[in-house]
Amino acid sequence: MRRCASSIPANIAEGSGRRNVGELTHFLHIALGSASELETFLVISEKLGYLEEENKEVVLELLNEVMKMLVGLIRKLNINNNNH
Repeated sequence: MRRCASSIPANIAEGSGRRNVGELTHFLHIALGSASELETFLVISEKLGYLEEENKEVVLELLNEVMKMLVGLIRKLNINNNNH
């Protein structure tokens, strides 16, 4: 869980340092995949009794916001990239 949680901002940062929008978008997709992976681990952790349901829900709500922001940024970059 720590690995995929830290991978989200790390991939955003790596993509930001790339030369073009296509590469940035690629790394944003990787960050989104890491967020989905974290989401899965949160559900598994709760089902195995390592995480209380209410704590899981709080984290999932925050993670969902991050995922929405990533999707929104990807869409915006794709629209802008296709218009140029």
